[in-house]
Amino acid sequence: MIVFMKKYSVDLLVGVRQRIHTLILAMIILFSFCYPALSSALKPDMLCKWLADGNALFLSKSSRSEIFTITLKDNRVVTLKFKPQRDGWRSAIVGLTTSGGDDDLQFRLLPPCTIMEGRQLLKQGNRVMAIKIMGPSLEEKSREPQNPPFILNDQIFIPSEPPLLALADTGVNYLLPAFQDSIAVGIDGHLMGYDFWDDDFLPFDKDPRSNPFFPLHHGSTVFSVLDAEGDGVTAALYRFPALEMCRFEELIYHADVLGVRVMNISMGSKDSDDWKCFYRAAQDHSEILFVVSAGNNGINIDYELIYPASFDLANMIVVTSSDIFGRLAPESNYGFENVDLIVPAEQVEVTDHRGILTTTGGSSYAAPRVAALAARFIRHNPDTSIETVINFLKSRAISSSGAFSKYGWIPDPTDDYGF
Repeated sequence: MIVFMKKYSVDLLVGVRQRIHTLILAMIILFSFCYPALSSALKPDMLCKWLADGNALFLSKSSRSEIFTITLKDNRVVTLKFKPQRDGWRSAIVGLTTSGGDDDLQFRLLPPCTIMEGRQLLKQGNRVMAIKIMGPSLEEKSREPQNPPFILNDQIFIPSEPPLLALADTGVNYLLPAFQDSIAVGIDGHLMGYDFWDDDFLPFDKDPRSNPFFPLHHGSTVFSVLDAEGDGVTAALYRFPALEMCRFEELIYHADVLGVRVMNISMGSKDSDDWKCFYRAAQDHSEILFVVSAGNNGINIDYELIYPASFDLANMIVVTSSDIFGRLAPESNYGFENVDLIVPAEQVEVTDHRGILTTTGGSSYAAPRVAALAARFIRHNPDTSIETVINFLKSRAISSSGAFSKYGWIPDPTDDYGF
């Protein structure tokens, strides 16, 4: 457990531990090219043999694929996923685990045996440090870092005031130059925030739970909205504790010690147990405003509860998405009791984890628009209470006849409304 006793000790303690951690990571990256090219000198013809092997064990079948496995002599396991089925397949995914059962390699193929791309997880201990991407001949084409050291652009000015904002998400690609002027950095040049998933000081954007070879990225696009609309307000970055959700108590305490006043949470689930520790910590830290997305299931969360959005918290604002005319977006959740505000968040321009400009939408991007507005208000009114901030947000909303939210629609969250 990470414990900070006093606010003035945070930079010193974080700085020492981050220097050690960054040094270790730099050494890891320096020697990262020492990884073996492939497990047991895998060759393309081995993949073709596995595809044609008639001794594969049937594992499962769905309307979209059939899955088989082969156990090799060295106890590694090959998984063959044929789409739509093994007979007459149109594409295949071949996976290989180590003898210990850990994911190692994955390949995507077209018939009869054309390798489109291969991926290998490069690990240091149990932690994935990079994903190696291979071409048709299994030659290395590139590597995607998964936990790189933070390198601050020399041109970035480090403000002396504490961060008003925090983002709790899947992390952020903190190496993107476009982001760095909005990322909270300590006086020692290290990130202010923490990765409560990997338990380190590098909250890099990745969620490997559904597929470790193609991890999901969410936090960078959400952060890009805070970056675009925060008008220079810096944010502490947190990677949420997906594997141990009660660590949200530590996360919120850490943000409070840093001086955070607004925390953006663009996530949720139907299981209240996932969020019980968040609820308790949010109650205990009433000086922080939690801006939460309503979700994108197209449901009324007054009746089909989504957490944390459906919690009754005095210091929480729940936001959903509309089009530019204030009409509820088709997949956005709603509820007269549990949704507070609606803001336009369809076809929002964002920067993704690769640094590429694109558009997206949904309540995940409605929440940071309101979080940025609240943070700008607090910057201009530093002694204000959270109650006053909430009343300000409510005052900017236009009530509507539909029972989609409690307070209504804010047409333009980028407008400072004279404050």
